Amino acid sequence: MTADIETRTSDALRKNALGTPHIVFFVVAAAAPLTAVVGVTPSAFQLGNGSGVPATFLLVGGLYLLFSVGFSAMSGFVLSAGGFYSYIRAGLGPVVGLGGALIALATYTSVAVALYGLFGFFLNDLVRLAGGPDIAWWIYAVALAITVFLCGVRSIEFSGWLLGCCMVAEIAILLVLSIAILVTADQARPIAFAPFGAQAVFAPGLGLALVFVVSSFIGFEATAIFGEEAREPKRTIPRATYIAVILIAVFYAFTTWSISLYYGPEHIQQQAAKNTATLYLDAINALLGRTAGYLMEGLLAVSLFACSLSFHNTINRYLFALGREGSLWRGFGRTHRRHHSPLTSGIVQIASALGIVAAFAMAGSDPYVVVFVWMSTFGSLGILLLQVLVSLAIIAFFWRDDGGLPVWRRVIAPGLGAVGLSACFALMVINLDLVSSSTSLLVQNFPVLLALVGLGGAGLALWIKRQRSRANPGIVAE
Repeated sequence: MTADIETRTSDALRKNALGTPHIVFFVVAAAAPLTAVVGVTPSAFQLGNGSGVPATFLLVGGLYLLFSVGFSAMSGFVLSAGGFYSYIRAGLGPVVGLGGALIALATYTSVAVALYGLFGFFLNDLVRLAGGPDIAWWIYAVALAITVFLCGVRSIEFSGWLLGCCMVAEIAILLVLSIAILVTADQARPIAFAPFGAQAVFAPGLGLALVFVVSSFIGFEATAIFGEEAREPKRTIPRATYIAVILIAVFYAFTTWSISLYYGPEHIQQQAAKNTATLYLDAINALLGRTAGYLMEGLLAVSLFACSLSFHNTINRYLFALGREGSLWRGFGRTHRRHHSPLTSGIVQIASALGIVAAFAMAGSDPYVVVFVWMSTFGSLGILLLQVLVSLAIIAFFWRDDGGLPVWRRVIAPGLGAVGLSACFALMVINLDLVSSSTSLLVQNFPVLLALVGLGGAGLALWIKRQRSRANPGIVAE
C-alpha cells in the first residue's frame, strides 16, 4: 500500500492555483452560512440577547477585523500550509508551535466529526419525512466522508469552484427569504432598526450570544493555510481575509435582522425557544411556499458537504506541513503527482474521522445531541484558544523585528484582538453546560483535555529537539 502511494505522489503543493475568490469560497464555505444561520442563530436568539443578535455579529466581526490586522500583516512573512501552527511557531517557538498544532488537529477533527454526525442525523430525518427508509445515521456519515475524500484528492481549484457554487446557493436562499420578509413588511410587521440599538445589543445574555456568534466565524484561517497555493500571496491573503470576515459579519447580521423582523424583535427570543429547529423553515414555508422549504432543506445538506470539504482540506494541510518538516511522520508531506493535493494526509484524516464516527456509532450515541453538539463545542473552544495564541505570537514575532510595520498592525490591533478573544474563550468555558446542552463531566473537562493535548505536543517537540541534537551533536536544534 505504501509503495503504491509513493508511486503516485510528490512532495509539493500546487503553486499559483488560487486567487482571492477561491480562498474566500473556502473560508465562507467553512463558516457554512446556511448551517450557521439555521442551526446556530436560533440558540443565540434564545439563550443570548434576543433581538440584539444581529448587532452582535457586527461586534464580533469588528473583533475579527482587529485580529485580521496582525494576522494579514504576518502573512507577508510566514507563508505555509500549517495555518495557525506556522504563525504560533514563528512567534512563540517550535515547542509552543507543535503544542498548538496538535490542538488544531484535535479541534478541527472534532469539527469534521460533528459535521458528519449532523449530516447523518439531518439526512436520515429528511429521507424519513419524504417516506423513505430509516437508515442508521452513520451510513450517511460514511458516504459523506468518502465523497469529501474523493473531492479533496482533486486539484485545489476543483474544491475552490465547487465550494463557490455551494456558497452561492446557500447565500441565495437566505437572501431570498430576507428580501421576502422586507418586501412583505407592513404595519403589523414593520421594518425597524431597534435590533441594532445599544439597548438591544447590551441586553442580558450578550455574553452567551457572543459565544454562539463567535462559533459562526470558525474557519476563516483558511486564508493563511492556502498561502503556498495562492497567486501573489502577499496581496491575495490579506485581501481574502478582510473580504471573508466582512462578508460573514454583514451577511449574518442582515439575515438575523430580517428574521427578527418577521417574528417581531420583541418576540424573537420566545419564538426561537419555541421553534428552535424550524425558526427559518417556518418563515420560508409561510412566505415562499413548501417548495422553497424543501429547497432550503436540500441546501442544508449541501452546506454540510461544503463545510466538511473545507475542513477536510484544512486538516490535510496541517498534516502536510507537519510531515514535510519532520514534526510528524514524513509520509504526511507527500502529495498527489497530478493534482498536488495532500494525498497521504487525506487518507489518514478520513480514516481517523471515520474511526471516531465508528466509536460513537458503537456506543449508540445520539448523532445530534452528542456527536454534533459535543464535538462542535470542543472544536469551537479549541479554535478560540488557537486564535488567542496566534494573537500573542504575532506580537512576539514583530517584537523581535518590526518588519517596518506601524505599531498599530504589529502590537495594538493584535493585543486588542487577544483581549477580546480571551474574553470569548472565558465566556465559553463558563457557559459550557449551556453551549453543549450537557452537564457531562467529560464536556466540563474539555478545557483540561485541550491543555493536555497542547502539553503533549510541547513534549513531542522537546523529544524531537533532543533526538536531533543526539543525531547532530555539533548542531544546536532549533
